Amino acid sequence: MSKTGKGLDRRKFLQLTGATALSGLQANIAKALSISANNGTGTIKDVKHVVILMQENRPFDHHFGTIRGVRGFSDPRAVNINLPKKNGPGTSPASVWLQPAGPQNEALGFSVRPDSGNLGGPSDGVDVLPPFQIDPKSVGKGLKDMGSTWLPGTGHSWADVHVAWNEGLYDKWAIRLGPMAVTYMTREDVPYHCALADAFTVGDAYFCSVMGPTNPNRDYMWTGCIGNLSNLGPGGTDGHGDGPITHNGLSKNGALYVWKTYPERLQAAGVSWKIYQDLPSVGFSDGNFGWSQFNKFFGNYGDNTLLYFNQYFNAPVNSPLFKNACTGTQIERVIPAASAPAKDWKAWAEHLFDEFRDDVKNDKLPQVSWIVAPEGYTEHSDAPMDYGAWYISQIFDILVSNPEVFSKTVFIINYDEADGSFDHLVPPSPPHTAANGASTVSIENEIVTNDNPPGPIGLAQRVPFIVISPWSKGGYVNSQVFDHSSVIQFLEKLFDVHEPNISPWRRAVVGDLTSCFDFKNPDKGNGNVPLPKTEDFLPPPSELAGITPPTFIPTPSGVIVGVPEQEKGVRPARALPYELDVHATVNASNHTVSLTFSNTGQATVVFHVRSTNAADPVRYYTVEPGKQLTGVWNVGASYDLSVYGPNGFARYYQGSIGANAAALDVVSGYGRQDRGSIKFQITNVAANRVEVSVLDAYTGNSVQQFLQPQAKWQGESSLDKFYGWYDLIITVAGDSTFKYRLAGHIETGAESISDPALGGFKLKV
Repeated sequence: MSKTGKGLDRRKFLQLTGATALSGLQANIAKALSISANNGTGTIKDVKHVVILMQENRPFDHHFGTIRGVRGFSDPRAVNINLPKKNGPGTSPASVWLQPAGPQNEALGFSVRPDSGNLGGPSDGVDVLPPFQIDPKSVGKGLKDMGSTWLPGTGHSWADVHVAWNEGLYDKWAIRLGPMAVTYMTREDVPYHCALADAFTVGDAYFCSVMGPTNPNRDYMWTGCIGNLSNLGPGGTDGHGDGPITHNGLSKNGALYVWKTYPERLQAAGVSWKIYQDLPSVGFSDGNFGWSQFNKFFGNYGDNTLLYFNQYFNAPVNSPLFKNACTGTQIERVIPAASAPAKDWKAWAEHLFDEFRDDVKNDKLPQVSWIVAPEGYTEHSDAPMDYGAWYISQIFDILVSNPEVFSKTVFIINYDEADGSFDHLVPPSPPHTAANGASTVSIENEIVTNDNPPGPIGLAQRVPFIVISPWSKGGYVNSQVFDHSSVIQFLEKLFDVHEPNISPWRRAVVGDLTSCFDFKNPDKGNGNVPLPKTEDFLPPPSELAGITPPTFIPTPSGVIVGVPEQEKGVRPARALPYELDVHATVNASNHTVSLTFSNTGQATVVFHVRSTNAADPVRYYTVEPGKQLTGVWNVGASYDLSVYGPNGFARYYQGSIGANAAALDVVSGYGRQDRGSIKFQITNVAANRVEVSVLDAYTGNSVQQFLQPQAKWQGESSLDKFYGWYDLIITVAGDSTFKYRLAGHIETGAESISDPALGGFKLKV
């Protein structure tokens, strides 16, 4: 019997998820799940092809925030922001979901009181704009989902995203970018994407690389950087002195870029590669870089950013760079007449895949392939998601049509950026000033000073990420931190071709994707995952012919406002390389709180610290394995600090400073036997005898202990029942201000399950 985590058999897991045995699947996904992996070595070297499809402008919460078993809308450890008070100075803590609306959104009618309904915000706070779902009935009579609707997007320039991020305060998304920044979809709107996530592996900690637009993010996928390099010399990124690219298009000097790209390194190492794309009949020599601006369903939308590099744009036509990156189908040349029947338009759209289909059929697929979609299929924030699903399904179906090829292929679906849209998980960031934290690893080349505002390049909001392969079956969630440079790091691992453009901080903080796979024991099945048919997701002939319908603008009366719950159940979860901890020390004599950040795991982590004192900046501490950092906060009569790390790790420290205030020294530790345990040692460092209570929020069990001054209390809780998930709340009788909370997941090296609190389980807090 196959196992999911230690001691969790398949039947029990299916009961937890609400799934049943495989039945009634559409042929292609059933076939994909039945194709055995190429398993000659039981290592990454069994992968012979990597296919990468980067889509456009969708945040993670937007697509996947409501599906089970990912860190989405039911996140019990979502951060708090400091919400300004409605009348008068000051702030009150409020959930990050309650974004301040601002006067413009209030005037549009897109705002509510923070304590309305079940929002649970402070009654004295300003009006907020929480997440909202567009009611399909407001778009069209009888419409049941939003998958085929053209909607407005948001601004997503360097300035837009940095202002919304707001030095990590993360509270200007609605104010800067308007109502569409907080919209979300459900499984009904994106059924195909959700089905792929249920059948294979979804990543819920994959961040876009740049707080900025498309081209810089795609440059991270193809070059590992945005030209933020120390070795470019006075010529800079374009040969004319420009700095790192933070915008779309050519350089600020109107020039092409010149730094070296990863495909060039693959070429030099003898690794075959190709970019599959469509090009208008004029090609890209006129400077449009493959973007057809009068029809959204051919061309490459300018998304092949290698064409903005001099070595590609001016490559000789018989050179490998030209053949592999500068050619493609040209379906514009065979476009049907406007009056042609629907079947002709379908055949025309399928010509986009002629080269890819032939190469898969004839087992000539390169070792690395990138696929670039026409605008209408990219899922760009103003393009229908159904059209993207149709495009993805064509690639998937083609791969599965040749079992021999699929058995040795990894198909990666990611998204270049999140538009100017909100995702609730605050991304890891380097400390860009001394006031913003510290790092044990160099942050060289991670801060941009040549744009306004200056600041860190990234990471930026989470985006959807799905890994389809015989080694990633089973509906897993992977919660390791990744970004677009992770794709290059995966290729480095596979082909032994190094990319020096990736900065030390980024290489340390983001993973190489290998934790998404089980190369030793592949071919794990999954429950009932019906893959929706996508024939009806093809755009209608009128749109394929170039007639784009009007964009639908939501109104306050046509939306469903409020933070939704996620689907019930859990997912199997991949083992992660993290083990981290924080220790708080309160010094009442000088009114300071010191936090020491420790990393005893195998991967570098970023600790992100927030204070309810609005004068305190958000801080980030990057700590390599085996190292520590300490930060100090000046506090007044009380303190309230919260610390966040990967995969739901959190520490909360609240208390007072004074003669009768509780003062405990809390040290935690981990056991790795079975499914793990959480250990604690509590010392009463105050002058008075106290009664201490420790509540396990998962089990509801509470234990108490009286402690004399300097007395210690040691305890350990097994985490078997909840597969390593813990949430301990420490309080003191007689001091309602004191509350320490320790939460997260113990990594034992074995697979586990997603946080039950994300799937309907209510913590006893």
